[in-house]
Amino acid sequence: MVESISSRARRHARAAPGATHAARPTLFDARALPRWHYLVALAAGALNTLSFAPTPHGGWLALALLAFLYAWLTRTTGWKSAALTGGAFGFGNFVTGVWWLYVSMHDYGGMAAPLAGAALVLFSLYLALYPALAAGLWSRCAARADSGSGDAAQRVMAGWYSALAFASAWALGEWLRGTVFTGFPWLASGYAQVDGPLAGFAALGGVYGVAWMAALAAALVVQALHALMMGQGRRRPALLPALAACALLACGIALAGVSWTTPADGPLSVRILQGNVKQEMKFDEAGVTAAVALYQRMITEKPADLIITPETAVPLLPQQFPEPFGRAVRTFADSTGSSILLGGFGATITPDGRMIDPTNSLFGITPKVNLLYRYDKHHLVPFGEFVPWGFHWFVQLMNIPLGDLARGKPVQPAFQVRNQRVDVDICYEDIFGEEIARNLREAARPASMLVNVSNLAWFGNTIALDQHLQMARMRTLETGRPLVAATNTGTTAAIDARGRITARLPALTLGSLDVAVQGMTGRTPYITAGNSAVLIGSLVLLALGFVRRRHRRGGDGIR
Repeated sequence: MVESISSRARRHARAAPGATHAARPTLFDARALPRWHYLVALAAGALNTLSFAPTPHGGWLALALLAFLYAWLTRTTGWKSAALTGGAFGFGNFVTGVWWLYVSMHDYGGMAAPLAGAALVLFSLYLALYPALAAGLWSRCAARADSGSGDAAQRVMAGWYSALAFASAWALGEWLRGTVFTGFPWLASGYAQVDGPLAGFAALGGVYGVAWMAALAAALVVQALHALMMGQGRRRPALLPALAACALLACGIALAGVSWTTPADGPLSVRILQGNVKQEMKFDEAGVTAAVALYQRMITEKPADLIITPETAVPLLPQQFPEPFGRAVRTFADSTGSSILLGGFGATITPDGRMIDPTNSLFGITPKVNLLYRYDKHHLVPFGEFVPWGFHWFVQLMNIPLGDLARGKPVQPAFQVRNQRVDVDICYEDIFGEEIARNLREAARPASMLVNVSNLAWFGNTIALDQHLQMARMRTLETGRPLVAATNTGTTAAIDARGRITARLPALTLGSLDVAVQGMTGRTPYITAGNSAVLIGSLVLLALGFVRRRHRRGGDGIR
């Protein structure tokens, strides 16, 4: 790949002295790219799925593939071909990385296989628009889309701005994907670095800051290799980008050892329950009755400071809980001093007794306190918990029982457990790091630990489970706080404040996990600033690219 780039550059370096600048071929020659160029980009995107969990230490593979993408983009003939290249890479990544959505729609949602497959392809095409946008934006800011002076290749491949623009456009594209239409930040490239060399940057800039650093390091490596191959034995031009890339990796590794938070009092004993209730039984009458009996037994089996059930463990409103269940759980909490977080449904009760505005909720039972704590899910899943405008016909093709739910408040109080405060979230809320950081930032008394409850049975025993756990690990790196995950079928786990999994239950098994969790206090830079630093820096750098292009057009006649 890099060899072909350098050989092309050598060819126009050997062009006849009398040739005009306009006649010389450049790295951005206006000829059309062959179709295999885009097929190779698609294959590289598919390979990028292996950068994420369950692949161990996939961060190094992610860096190599980002380097390939940057080098491959330098072959493009303009912003349109760059966008197609980025889009092909993204489509390959998403269609192989979120294929488990087919399982959700077909196996559990009952959608016909051709429709489920088509929906997966269309959704992957939509997601691919964001890397396409990033690649096109990079080309507009840093590359030459027309023929011009013979040193275009040097300006793009050896210029610092090209690498900075690639990092900025890539991070901005990923942030947009995680924001537009409620967002779907699954497979954001920063997640691959949880066990990689750049994980230390998570506490500074979050997952998008890690992505920015990864893209920059990848681009600098390519520039160093290109300079080395173009230098005809001279190594000095390759030295600076190589040293810069090594410095980024070294800083990432060093920052991973920095403790931004400190222990908050003593640890809590926590029991995490995994009921392994089959999805097809979860909402029918017999399944609900069985779940009530199961979780009554599991909750009252053994005391702990905090006992956590999965999302909608008992898929009922508190007013609908069977009286023996409510009495048994309350008596157990009062007699043992155990606090309990119980997944269920909430609703608003009207004066005439009607239940409106149902919510996906988590209820907290505090020993000898009659008032229930309640957390209502804020970031709802499109098509599963709310129906976007104009898509009711699509949801009707699936057998999803939740329908349209009401949203909870963006910032809600933490749950007090002895001397610790616990921030809770439900299902895929924990893949939105900015929202968790905002909770900690705006709270009068920030929580010392995080809890996520999920029901991933919708996705079977697929890579979705490990991918979700990997994203939960990123939240601990960003916030410097431990996280415990309670799931219905997997992956139930405890993660310490450094992102390490300290205990985990096997998927698709019934059981409980007993762990000691040390809460942490203090703020990481990411809690303080959120995504602001990455976004502002990226926008400023990209804006400079447009200014530079306009200046060149006016100053040297380049079109």
